Amino acid sequence: MKLPWRSRKRGVRVESTRVVASRVSPGVRYRIAAMSFARRVELMTRVRDLARRMEFLASSEDAAQKMDGALLRAEIDRVYVKWGLRDVEGLTVDGQKADPALLAEAGPEELFREALTAVRAETGLNEEERKN
Repeated sequence: MKLPWRSRKRGVRVESTRVVASRVSPGVRYRIAAMSFARRVELMTRVRDLARRMEFLASSEDAAQKMDGALLRAEIDRVYVKWGLRDVEGLTVDGQKADPALLAEAGPEELFREALTAVRAETGLNEEERKN
């Protein structure tokens, strides 16, 4: 007779990152940090004030305030990528191996957006939940 609590010889294995292959640029791969309780709290802390200001400005009728809201949205995108993107493989920018900072600063925007999408997918929140 096998007892369930004795039949497990190995514990649970968890990886702290996962690799995502680029669809935009074949050969490029992103290493994304996996979500954990502490990392979710860290991300919420980083984004909270920016998101509040962005929502306030985006609801304004003033064009300048709407532009400021769009700038805050871009800053939130950068925070997400900085928080969740650990490595970029298979990409060089101006002869230099790309890392997350270089991807954001000088890399192709479509690759940055793709990495952002992968990071956001890792958070497990849909667009409406991220707004709240």
